[in-house]
Amino acid sequence: MFLRKLIPPLLFGSLFTFATFAQVPYGPIKPTPPGEILSNLHKLNVLGSVLYVAAHPDDENTLFLAYMAKERLVRTAYLSLTRGDGGQNLIGPEQGENIGVIRTQELLAARRVDGPDQYFSRAYDFGFSKSTDEAVRTWGQEKVLADVVWMIRKHQPDIIITRFPPDARAGHGHHSASGFLAEEAFKISGDPTKFPEQLAFVKPWQAKRVMWNMFIPGQFLSNKKPEEAGNLIGIETGLFNPMLGRSYGEIASESRSQHKSQGFGVPASRGAKVDYLLLKNGDTMEKDPFDGVDLTWKRVPRSEGVQAMVTQLITAYKADRPAASVPALVQLYGALGKLDTTNNYVRAKRQDVQNLIQQCLGLWFETNPTDFAATPGEKITIGTNIVSRADLPVKLLGVRYSAGKDTTMNVTLKPNDVIQYTTTVTIPKTQKISQPYWLEKPIVKGVFQVDDQRLIGLPENPPALLASYTVEIDGQPFTYSRPVVYKSTDPVDGEIYRPFIVQPDVMANLTERVFTFSGTTAKTADVVLKAGRADVSGTLTLNVPSGWRVTPSSLPFALKNKGDEQRISFSVSPTAQATNGKLQAVMTTNGGTFTSGLRYVAYKHIPTQTLFPSAEAKLVKLDVKVTAKNIGYIIGAGDEIPAALQQMGCRVTVLGPAELNGNLSAYDAIITGVRAYNTDASLARYQPKLMEYVKNGGTMIVQYVTPTSSFLRTEPPLPPLGPYPFAIGRERVTEEDAKMTFINPQHPLLNTPNKITDADFSGWIQERGIYFAQDWAKEYQPIFSANDQNEAPKQGSLIYAKYGKGHYMYTGLVFFRELPAGVPGAYRLFANMISAGKP
Repeated sequence: MFLRKLIPPLLFGSLFTFATFAQVPYGPIKPTPPGEILSNLHKLNVLGSVLYVAAHPDDENTLFLAYMAKERLVRTAYLSLTRGDGGQNLIGPEQGENIGVIRTQELLAARRVDGPDQYFSRAYDFGFSKSTDEAVRTWGQEKVLADVVWMIRKHQPDIIITRFPPDARAGHGHHSASGFLAEEAFKISGDPTKFPEQLAFVKPWQAKRVMWNMFIPGQFLSNKKPEEAGNLIGIETGLFNPMLGRSYGEIASESRSQHKSQGFGVPASRGAKVDYLLLKNGDTMEKDPFDGVDLTWKRVPRSEGVQAMVTQLITAYKADRPAASVPALVQLYGALGKLDTTNNYVRAKRQDVQNLIQQCLGLWFETNPTDFAATPGEKITIGTNIVSRADLPVKLLGVRYSAGKDTTMNVTLKPNDVIQYTTTVTIPKTQKISQPYWLEKPIVKGVFQVDDQRLIGLPENPPALLASYTVEIDGQPFTYSRPVVYKSTDPVDGEIYRPFIVQPDVMANLTERVFTFSGTTAKTADVVLKAGRADVSGTLTLNVPSGWRVTPSSLPFALKNKGDEQRISFSVSPTAQATNGKLQAVMTTNGGTFTSGLRYVAYKHIPTQTLFPSAEAKLVKLDVKVTAKNIGYIIGAGDEIPAALQQMGCRVTVLGPAELNGNLSAYDAIITGVRAYNTDASLARYQPKLMEYVKNGGTMIVQYVTPTSSFLRTEPPLPPLGPYPFAIGRERVTEEDAKMTFINPQHPLLNTPNKITDADFSGWIQERGIYFAQDWAKEYQPIFSANDQNEAPKQGSLIYAKYGKGHYMYTGLVFFRELPAGVPGAYRLFANMISAGKP
């Protein structure tokens, strides 16, 4: 393979605009098999569009989406109202907006499998909701409705499909709200008086109809026809596509299995499957959801010859030589350029043709920096590689970088002749930090705050640095834009890609998220500084509310090399007048003031995500007593309770197989993390020994597990979780301010060593509890009764039993949320629970 070194000389016009960003992965260009290229050629002759609407990542019917995108070949998109921020996390400790970042990437990975585009509204997933009214009230109905209207106007769907009905059959208030909002948006998206501020970027649009992708509650994956009055049709979606070599059921299972943080890996479906659609509004249909919709080029004025050109391309296509189709594709591109290029279909099909040319040629281009991050104003080195794999003349005219550097060339690419060169670019000093756009501002009243209308809906940020490659093929110039991505090589996994990001000059992480104080004794607050660039120095200060003392008042820092870290310690203590608040790290340098932290969200199944949260921790003045000191913790699906226990003065030992096979009597209490029995089937082997530990005087707390019966996945059956029988239900209390009634106010768990009162349940976040116990044996005592509005009381949030000399508890109370959030009452109640055996 021949390498030609090119030196960049000149500038040519700017190719980067906001609209350039498309949903392309932050990774390599994947080769396109000949069968998929043929399928993409067929798609050129289909002019139709569908928008699928639901509430969360993993709500979507991946079989239906794959069928629409790859069988019907229409422009398909999934609009998820939320990013799944309120979901549980099976693979790590991330919660809230951090699990939302993971689930965003999982959803993008799913779309790369089944084919549609992916969009989001600004709605924040605040956890389980029991009604449409609660969901839209929390989000603000008009804001989220505006987002759905925006996406309809932007995507211009012929049909809209909801996953859920707008009523209780949806099983979740967010689900039913997604159906409700989609139906409302359908009615008004064509009205220019509704959300007129959007019309600076889009036009009013009226879809033909809105339908519910119907299911029978309790028979979610059944082929049985629903018994529902109204205009109902069934369509076979479980087909086999010979061009792709897979059925849509196989594609759908791979797509759904991308939701790894939710444990949604599913087996492939290879049989027949009928999906049912119930008309909710709009024109009636007879046999097909696109009845009455023209899916041909006839819907575009003056396009009479285009259909024939595409048909000829399909007829002449050679699977063993796709590049032979390129001259005709270039002619088709030119013909489309003579039409109205503001038309959504003309614009989309021109892009499709351009992509097909790249696929047929095996044209590959990539630009990689020598580091994955840089600061504003920093000069970075980047390497560019370009290769064409087809025996067809391709002339490379130049490369443009969005940072302002251009490379002009006039080089003919020979087959497998790699053009490789290195240059430097300077990140503009005005470049924004690469914080996900929906996290730049605090969440307010259930929605992300996004000021730029054009960003709303996008799954992730436009690239921090973009490379645009201009080539000439058959006399026609084409510009291909790709994100600049960092690439490294792992000895096991091979090439690893991650987004290139722009970061602050210096970042700070506090070693604790919450500092709790039961008196006025000072604690050490350690801050780890990390240099975003070389030679950064200045002063670090900890800002605290009035009533708190920090010594010293400030300390200097100096970081010589990019990536260097420095640990700095302060002493923090409360006075009698101190109230709960936040401690924030502030770094002052000659380049400005910085207050950002640094967090990497790194899992093998998604590109590493970089976040810059505020560099802060919570200060909690806490009246708490703990008599248990030595705690054993069995890690579950990921939580931060061990850190909270350490803040209360406990020693925490993580119990793995070696520890569980050893002597457990030294532990004052043993706690299982959330979903521990779901994530580790081997834990069942130790259950008899754990029960023997309790019988001999130990205290054991089992945090919530989920029932193993599910239509989406199969898990090993749960062992008996306690010394006496009880079951796990799906009951929950979602109102974080729901009244907690003490069933027996004299119970030791409510009195020793801390007196628990109603005040201890103020300030809870998201919910009270989930997956409550039910059908428990008479030996158990329920501690609380609670319920959401207009529901019957539930007593399974915390059950307690004396067993032998020891104490056993199962709890669905969401300590895994409350303790990291610094909720004082949660600390006090948990202290009582772990201290049950140490009065």
